[in-house]
Amino acid sequence: MTERVRCAVLGLGRLGYYHAKNLKTEVPGVLLAAVADPAEGRAREIAAELGVEKWFEDPFECLHDPEIDAVVIVTPTSTHAEVIKQAAKCGKQIFVEKPLTLNLEESIEVISKVKETGVICQVGFMRRFDPAYADAKRRIDAGEIGKPIYYKGFTRDFGSPPAEFIKKSGGIFVDCSIHDYDIARYLMGAEITSVSGHGRVLKHAFMPGCHDVDQALTYMEFDSGAAGDAEASRNSSYGHDIRAEIIGTDGSIFIGTLRNPAVTVRTGQGSSYNIIPDFQARFHEAYCLEMQHFAKCVRNKTKPIVTEVDAAVNLEIALAATESWSTGKTVKIQYQTKQLTV
Repeated sequence: MTERVRCAVLGLGRLGYYHAKNLKTEVPGVLLAAVADPAEGRAREIAAELGVEKWFEDPFECLHDPEIDAVVIVTPTSTHAEVIKQAAKCGKQIFVEKPLTLNLEESIEVISKVKETGVICQVGFMRRFDPAYADAKRRIDAGEIGKPIYYKGFTRDFGSPPAEFIKKSGGIFVDCSIHDYDIARYLMGAEITSVSGHGRVLKHAFMPGCHDVDQALTYMEFDSGAAGDAEASRNSSYGHDIRAEIIGTDGSIFIGTLRNPAVTVRTGQGSSYNIIPDFQARFHEAYCLEMQHFAKCVRNKTKPIVTEVDAAVNLEIALAATESWSTGKTVKIQYQTKQLTV
């Protein structure tokens, strides 16, 4: 491998383009060597804008380039399994956006291929890298709040994506709540053993046609004896709102703020502050730090702090919550995917 990690970004939608810009300007030790997107002209346009040497309309062609060390996969989730397996077969180190896949069968195939080829696979659960969540993790592990006994989190999006996206997203538990399942497991230092999923359409009339809801709640129980709940909403008209609280036997930690930046203006008419406009603004530092972590793991040949196995476990929990919402019954987590690594 060259001194700098030569990366290619596959998929140049909103998040893929964002990752490409970050790799180009804010991740030391990385060279954005190529971009790929099947939309006509898209890869060429972004390559020209960012000053990238190579571009491809076929992401699979990019995988066979011997000068590429690692790939950042931001293609539609339905394509993840095949792209990951081909990338691993070609010996590329892998970063892939969440969710890993849309079903457990494909996740099992991915875990098997990654294990067989020995490549690195990091998945984009960026909250683990956010400085506020990372500080909370450090404080919890240091025992500052005693034993963690309850997790409370919410992920509120500013409006809903269009119906076509919702139909292919896996639903609100897979698309949104999965972040809370991951960070809850991480912060609580425990595994989720059962979930009870609830949801309703409050605002977006097209949701029933997508077999989805725009407001959801997951009640969780952990193997440590702890419990928790995670709210997901596509109805946050006031802005993008992601916060969490971890309650311990000796105190609690509250994570997150709506303020952007943390400045309040007070006048005779009252006080006000700007609200974080979107998830990229809220987690910009986290997105950069997760890429820096990935590059470091590639250079040092070390295991990332969030892997394909974590992602598969998170997906299993999300699918269980979806099943619970659909059936009205609590669902126990079987951990089918985690057993593959034993």
